[in-house]
Amino acid sequence: QVQLVESGGGLVQPGGSLRLSCAASGFTFSSYPMNWYRQAPGKERELVTSISSGGSTVYGDSVKGRFTISRDNAKSTVYLQMNSLKPEDTAVYYCNVFVNKRVYWGQGTQVTVSS
Repeated sequence: QVQLVESGGGLVQPGGSLRLSCAASGFTFSSYPMNWYRQAPGKERELVTSISSGGSTVYGDSVKGRFTISRDNAKSTVYLQMNSLKPEDTAVYYCNVFVNKRVYWGQGTQVTVSS
């Protein structure tokens, strides 16, 4: 079955960096676009960034120039490099994939940006 496991979250000061990982299994990873979403307290879940099977990327306006998504098909892992973090980036971050007409989510990893 499809499984997504995020890691790498934590507490970081404003201006700092974190790299999130999402290890995938149960499907042909290299064939599918992968997404990172986030959900802040009291807010709806929002799309942060996506990467196609071919490596093309798109970013939300709030993270452009600060976040970078990448994928390692040999490791079936998608990454999110987050730089210049701001308090408003505080959220639970989820990876996501749409496989065989169904959406799958990881369990999420908490990112807290605070001094």
